[in-house]
Amino acid sequence: MKSNKLRKEFLKFFQEKGHALLLSASLVPENDSTVLFNTAGMQPLVPYLLGQKHAQGLRLVSCQKCVRTKDIDSVGDDTHLTFFEMLGNWSLGDYWKKESISWSYEFLTQNLKISPSKLAVTCFAGEKNISKDIESAKYWQDLGIPLDRIHFLPRENNWWEPAGETGPCGPDTEIFYWTGSDAPSNDINNPKWVEIWNNVFMAYNKTISDSYEPLEQRNVDTGMGLERTLAILNNFDNVYEIDVFQPIIKQISETSDLPYADKNIKSFRIIADHIKTAVFMLSENIAPSNLDRGYVLRRLVRRAIRYCRFLNNQDTIILKTAQTVIDIYKDIYPELETQKTYIFDQLKQEETKFGHTLEKGLKELEKFSLEQSDDLTDSDYGKKAFYFFESFGLPPELSFEELSLKSINFEDFSKAFQVEFTKHQELSRNNSLGKFKSGLADNESNTIKYHTATHLLLAALRKILGTHVSQKGSNITSERLRFDFSHSEKLTLEQIKEIEDLINLKIKKNLTISMSEMDLNQALAQGAMGVFQSKYDDAVKVYTILDPEEKLGYFSKEICAGPHVSNTELIGNFKIIKEEAVSNGIRRIKATISF
Repeated sequence: MKSNKLRKEFLKFFQEKGHALLLSASLVPENDSTVLFNTAGMQPLVPYLLGQKHAQGLRLVSCQKCVRTKDIDSVGDDTHLTFFEMLGNWSLGDYWKKESISWSYEFLTQNLKISPSKLAVTCFAGEKNISKDIESAKYWQDLGIPLDRIHFLPRENNWWEPAGETGPCGPDTEIFYWTGSDAPSNDINNPKWVEIWNNVFMAYNKTISDSYEPLEQRNVDTGMGLERTLAILNNFDNVYEIDVFQPIIKQISETSDLPYADKNIKSFRIIADHIKTAVFMLSENIAPSNLDRGYVLRRLVRRAIRYCRFLNNQDTIILKTAQTVIDIYKDIYPELETQKTYIFDQLKQEETKFGHTLEKGLKELEKFSLEQSDDLTDSDYGKKAFYFFESFGLPPELSFEELSLKSINFEDFSKAFQVEFTKHQELSRNNSLGKFKSGLADNESNTIKYHTATHLLLAALRKILGTHVSQKGSNITSERLRFDFSHSEKLTLEQIKEIEDLINLKIKKNLTISMSEMDLNQALAQGAMGVFQSKYDDAVKVYTILDPEEKLGYFSKEICAGPHVSNTELIGNFKIIKEEAVSNGIRRIKATISF
């Protein structure tokens, strides 16, 4: 099966079941500060899972672009990817377990032609005050799944926690596919059983005290990873065999004049994954930098460059890989083609910058290999190899090859490097998971005030700096806001004070904030602003900060999912604490509110 077929089949199936088709949201979360990127299809829908009305109804389906960064160092194996597409369907207080389970079964067995004999499921085993999910198990049994293929597992296997620290959550039922050619085992722990789909039943709200309260609006949230599912359905033993990777692998082989085999496999995979992810990030105007999303992008591009240099030092691999990625996805995500010039310019600049660092690292490595002493242990060499890897981006394989010429035991040396590398991985993972706390995902009242303040901030920036200003990203917690915008010059102290004074004036005027639902063209015709590197659905919400003293009758009008306070006086006193550059042409403001 090909990617386009699976994507189309899934979306069409649920549209025929009354689901409205959502366009993929941006990779950058609009209202969620818990992560740098959208990591699941449900993430852009958090406000609606918490009870807000969605303009397109109670049943939704989408194919969402996603990026997950905590396992970057694992990319190159058979399963880990940084960029992926997540197929999902949702019920916002509409249907429940019976419909969700029966439709999943129908899609798998009728549309994908999977034999029911190759399916098994897991359900939540229950704990404390949360019941065992007998209901889901019964529906599976009614559909023909035998009892010995229905397994009850604990929280760590069959429970979905909220996207933030608080919010909607609940038990899930997971569907597994037998990948073996032999008769399926009844042991769900057999590695030939591979998860193919996850149906989450959001029946609870996790509070700040870690207790679970029943939700008034019960939601269904399902997720099926496109790439992983394709690999499973095609009986591939790794995700790089599917059609959205094979042209990239072929191109790298042709450009490097090397086969996709043996020691080259890992390098090919890393380059393919990282440049694909970089192309999607760049298509949304994210630029390489030393901060946040820009840092992740820079790390991916430079890691890809390192492995290109390891393949016969072919400088042309990066841009040819980027072009192949654009060719594969441009009909699905046209922003890749429209942003092609920017994508190529940024990749060229980063490759040039990093080239100088690499050359310096190679010289340092050569110097070290000549000066090495018998007093140095394998551990010393391992630490040194990690130093070259971390400081100059040299692949460990290159350091190993150079230093092993000095009769160093390769196996011991490699183990010593891995010890240092594992420490680095754990630190990176902890930093990633703990980077942001709270956020709009929890609907906390102070966070909503900060979110509303960003609307005032954008309007003030456009009034004082000029209408060229547009939003390029935001990060909102219950303690501060961070707002990225297009502007090429550093703000003066006078401009910062003018922006603050204007915002606080509008806050004190107790301006009413109204919300209207309309189609996108109508919103644009009315002058509504939005994050226009994002895609919007046909029906949108428009929040207007009304001000009869303004010429248009309002101070701010934005396409936004919400939520917001009802009037500006509820926000508090606004204070800019920092203004800085993020990348070329992009500035950042950090601000706080005194409640």
